[in-house]
Amino acid sequence: MNRTTISPEQADSLFATLKMRFEQNMHRHPNVKWRDVQQRLENNQDKLWSLNEMEETGGEPDVIGYDTKTGEYIFCDCSPESPKGRRSLCYDEAALKSRRENKPKGSALGMAKEIGIDLLDEMQYNNLQKLGEFDTKTSSWVVTSDDVRERGGALFGDSRYGRTFIYHNGAESYYAARGFRGMLKV
Repeated sequence: MNRTTISPEQADSLFATLKMRFEQNMHRHPNVKWRDVQQRLENNQDKLWSLNEMEETGGEPDVIGYDTKTGEYIFCDCSPESPKGRRSLCYDEAALKSRRENKPKGSALGMAKEIGIDLLDEMQYNNLQKLGEFDTKTSSWVVTSDDVRERGGALFGDSRYGRTFIYHNGAESYYAARGFRGMLKV
């Protein structure tokens, strides 16, 4: 078994977890049938490793949509707070390299790439917030445009007072309560 595959036992456990979460949160994916999602996953074994990594790092991935153009199901981290196994990260590799002291363990973009998922952009983050209450005590990095990044900044979002906020911070900053949410299309 290599780094991008999971054992049959892990796959069975992951399917059971995903199915239970899917059935408990039907409001996130109306008109989507679990059997169709499972069949898609079974036909795309390479994506199971990424979903398992999302689960293992505390993301609680669930289906939040279906792309009618590509025929792909959209999984997103739906943990109430930013995934515990993906916190205390700066924004990207350039920010990580720029730190001289007290370097974080890695970067959000770097870890997302390792896992094989994409960071949410502002619109996706705002749309996720319409499906429930997320990041009411934590925050999550979101994709930052080049013009902001070139100036040393990066964006993150959270939910406070019943509203979703997008803020800025230095890309090299990192906090125990800031991580990132990912998305995977299958």
